[in-house]
Amino acid sequence: MIITQIEPQENHTLRISTKDGRIGLFDVTPYLNSEAFTELKDIDNFIKIQNGQYFIEWDCGADLSADTIEAEWKIT
Repeated sequence: MIITQIEPQENHTLRISTKDGRIGLFDVTPYLNSEAFTELKDIDNFIKIQNGQYFIEWDCGADLSADTIEAEWKIT
């Protein structure tokens, strides 16, 4: 999966588009209690996201692989 666009939502969900035209929602909430993702509880930190195409990464250093996202997202 190649990620082409990421749109952070206020409810700690990401709207993700892929190169093959799929669009889905990925809920980051289950990860927020993990030490690497704690800073993302603050929505101002959550929206500071970067697209690495095969992964996504936040300014705080937390990241998710495209494989993880694809395994758990909900296609819309």
